[in-house]
Amino acid sequence: MLSRCDVAVVGGGIAGLTAAALLAAEGLQVELLEAHSQTGGCAGTFRRGPYTFDVGATQVAGFELGGIHQRLFRHFGLPLPQATPLDPGCSVQLAGDAAPIALWRDPARWQQERQRQFPGSERFWQLCAWLHQSNWAFAGRDPVLPPRSLWDLRQLLGAVGPASLASGVLVGATVADLLSLCGCASDQRLRRFLDLQLKLYSQEPADRTAALYGATVLAMAQAPLGLWHLQGSMQMLSNALEQALAQAGGRLRLRHRLQSLTPVAGGWRLEGMVAGQRPFALEAEQVVNTLPPQLLPDLLGDSLPQGYRQRIEAFPDPSGALVLYGAVPRGCLPSHLGLHAQLEWGDPGNLFVSISAEGDGRAPAGQATVIASVFTAARPWFEGPEPHYQQRKQQALAGMQAGLQQLLGLRPEQFLHVELATPRGFAGWTGRPFGFVGGLGQHPSRFGPFGLASRTPLKGLWLCGDAIYPGEGTAGVSLSAFTACRQLLAAHGRDLQLAG
Repeated sequence: MLSRCDVAVVGGGIAGLTAAALLAAEGLQVELLEAHSQTGGCAGTFRRGPYTFDVGATQVAGFELGGIHQRLFRHFGLPLPQATPLDPGCSVQLAGDAAPIALWRDPARWQQERQRQFPGSERFWQLCAWLHQSNWAFAGRDPVLPPRSLWDLRQLLGAVGPASLASGVLVGATVADLLSLCGCASDQRLRRFLDLQLKLYSQEPADRTAALYGATVLAMAQAPLGLWHLQGSMQMLSNALEQALAQAGGRLRLRHRLQSLTPVAGGWRLEGMVAGQRPFALEAEQVVNTLPPQLLPDLLGDSLPQGYRQRIEAFPDPSGALVLYGAVPRGCLPSHLGLHAQLEWGDPGNLFVSISAEGDGRAPAGQATVIASVFTAARPWFEGPEPHYQQRKQQALAGMQAGLQQLLGLRPEQFLHVELATPRGFAGWTGRPFGFVGGLGQHPSRFGPFGLASRTPLKGLWLCGDAIYPGEGTAGVSLSAFTACRQLLAAHGRDLQLAG
């Protein structure tokens, strides 16, 4: 018998879990389809013997008072997963420097640090702080961007205040433009630091990151916001959202890989395979899709409007990633860097490094997991013969271990465990095309009012995830899920609100 539901949510990462739990809590019959054997997606985990490794995301935001995850879990009536604020949020080691730049949680301490590291740059930082405050007040009023209906437009206009109107003149500017406005364009050391930080969160360097996005990214490590380290693993956030979904009566279907999405009378027909062995079919009045939009042409076929198809196919590729998963004796690690660090590095690229905390559940006592990631072009890892691929993989591993020796003093023989994942591995884990690990880069032409909307041209099909405003990270995708759910419910005359 053909299964039916009110809403089918496709993809069990943080965005899909959030959307499914919110809609189920509103009394809708919700089916969440996840191709993998566990939830989490790029914020999931895997085990190797005694070690638990976070697959991609290694830190969360939105746990502060008024943050999206704090609001969500209060709405669900559940406690937030246990987490501690990161201080410093990150330590950035520029090539040739003797000591790192520490992104302290305390704003005053961070101001002293940046004034010492980048003398003459305070005008730039103060402009970023003002833009961030404007952005945060705007975001706190739950705008819908980009608007695609009168209801969307009303939500957007209701969120606009004097500060956001003023900052809106910079909607087409980049972070590099802010440097020029503040007389800091010639500070190459500051520019290198910004390129490292912005690439991590926006997939773009300073001259290609939207100024309004970049200003908030650069403030994320400081109170009253902050970055957080989850106790146990990143999977704890997914597990808590699974609990919210189950509590509300929603259903999670693991190992259900969607292959086609077809509009039918009264909604949508979803078809795919269960564990790669038997077909499934499901009909739903509404669909919330969290998969990368690059998959929509294949899923929808001729049902996708030609103009929409052309827009999606014109998007540049997101990044892929090389990720080293290692374990070492804790005594081999320096203590001054904190749990997260960046290293400006040549081959195979700049490193972002995450270290487990003692007693956080990721490694036995006296040991630590070390995860180092490098952004890379994804498609080339699927080209050429297998021996060439394996050679490239070993060269990348050697280059990353050399970077870890430079940053942490770790010699290759000190690793208790080490393996490298390439875009091929991420494609298998997440089902994302070519193993893409992020959404659309936050260039001004794809940010905010110019981005891809959660409301699609097809009735009853909604989008959320890291390709939809406000962008990447656990907090960003949860906000996008909340927006899509508000739109879906409003189309049926219902209002969804989260307490601030």
